[in-house]
Amino acid sequence: MSDGVRLWGGRFEGGPSEAFDRLNASFAVDSRMWAHDIAGSRAHAQMLVATGVLSDEDGKSIADGLDRVAAEFSDGSFFVQPGDEDIHTAVERRLTELIGDAGRRLHTGRSRNDQVATDVLLYLRDAVDGQLAAVAVLANVLLSQAERHVEALLPGYTHLQRAQPVRLAHHLLAYVQMLIRDHRRLRLVRDESLAEAPLGAGALSGVGFPIDRQMTAEALGFVRPTANSLDSVASRDAVADYLHAAATLCVHTSRLGEELVIWASDEVGFVELSDAFTSGSSMLPQKKNPDAAELARAKVARVVSDYSGLQSLVAKLPLAYNKDLQEDKHFLFDAIDTVELLLPALAGMLEGAVFRTDRMAAACQDGYLAATDLADHLVRAGWPFRRAHEAVGLLVRACLARGVGLADANSAEITDAGMAGIVLPALTAEASAEAKVSAGGTSRARVIEQWDAARAEVGRW
Repeated sequence: MSDGVRLWGGRFEGGPSEAFDRLNASFAVDSRMWAHDIAGSRAHAQMLVATGVLSDEDGKSIADGLDRVAAEFSDGSFFVQPGDEDIHTAVERRLTELIGDAGRRLHTGRSRNDQVATDVLLYLRDAVDGQLAAVAVLANVLLSQAERHVEALLPGYTHLQRAQPVRLAHHLLAYVQMLIRDHRRLRLVRDESLAEAPLGAGALSGVGFPIDRQMTAEALGFVRPTANSLDSVASRDAVADYLHAAATLCVHTSRLGEELVIWASDEVGFVELSDAFTSGSSMLPQKKNPDAAELARAKVARVVSDYSGLQSLVAKLPLAYNKDLQEDKHFLFDAIDTVELLLPALAGMLEGAVFRTDRMAAACQDGYLAATDLADHLVRAGWPFRRAHEAVGLLVRACLARGVGLADANSAEITDAGMAGIVLPALTAEASAEAKVSAGGTSRARVIEQWDAARAEVGRW
């Protein structure tokens, strides 16, 4: 192996062609898993010693050798050889250079198939833990902004048309709820999808040694070993579960990015984003572009594509392992890297955002956002809702024709709409918001309830 012999070379007279070597090699992609590969090898060696498959002496040599290999990776002195087609080959090759035959005994009772699957799950678990923390930071930033803006009102939109007034805190808390679900999905990935260890499944049918798979599973932080050796090496369900959770998370951050782009426009002007998360134009000196928000909007395309790509890759594969599965890491690592870039930037952008509550309040004064409140007023007077809806619609049409708001409707317009004798209630944005007293609504008391509940939930993370 020190001369570039491959893990699978004995069967072959000649070496692979250069073109195949380039196609087949994955070290450039999977080398990031070096610590996880070494951790899996340590646990495997300890188990082989405990079950009598390896001697204590070999176990000690392997443990010391793996420590030296880890140190080389840590300090950047690890030297890649031409035959190191992947991280697993590279670690074993270097280990054998350092300790001789003891290194060649390490692979007893395992295959690269179960080794790779285990390394991927270990790497993913660490990534999920980091992303859970990053989601919590973003949720806390949104909670802080919401706490400061309970009194601020802005138009709520449907179809991008002004609909009813809502509190800015209420709007921001909607994204906190999305993040709470995202956090829950990532926890499910960590606690359920990553609960079982493939190590010890062998190439596909198990191994012919009295290994203790429960021991290695527990040593590596899993709950139990996988139940079926074929499924162990062929499945990428845990990766798919993560990519689904990551894609949904990015859908939410994309929607938030889109709203910030709209709100930061001159035409709307609801938010001023800090210089730290905006950029200028190479030609237009006056520009301040919401690039971080636009990239938050854009990144979802990559992560959804990663999820779709992984599922498309696995869908056509017969049992058990196929080399196609080497491509799984391209999708997984791209999604992990994308989310890890995105969440801190979005949190920083929101933390420094200054919301223009004066512009929001002015946008609530267009005169028609309280139309439903007027219909509700008629319902309280005994009208059927559909009749009230039609009458208010007629009044809105008359006010639009005259260029005034509902609060400025005259008695003739009120009579023509079928509401003779009706005294209009207060049709202010504040009155409209305060009227929404149902659970989850935008009245002040309900928004404070939502904030308290969300703060308690996020605080448990």
